[in-house]
Amino acid sequence: MLNWLDAIPLAVLVLACLTLGLVPFFPEPHIWEKLKMLFAGKLVRPLDGFDMAMHGAPWLLLAAKLIRMLSLRA
Repeated sequence: MLNWLDAIPLAVLVLACLTLGLVPFFPEPHIWEKLKMLFAGKLVRPLDGFDMAMHGAPWLLLAAKLIRMLSLRA
């Protein structure tokens, strides 16, 4: 069922996290800004939600891949 996740190389996910997941880098990574907005209750505009989804997707995929790799190893 998760064969599609197994097919994605780990290096590609790490590269996606370091680029799409973090840009723009200055003054702070965009995903960090969106997470702060979420926890402060200020993530209300639909565009902000979409933006967080786009910048957060690589991180979620990387986490899922690492968890899957650990579970298959056990």
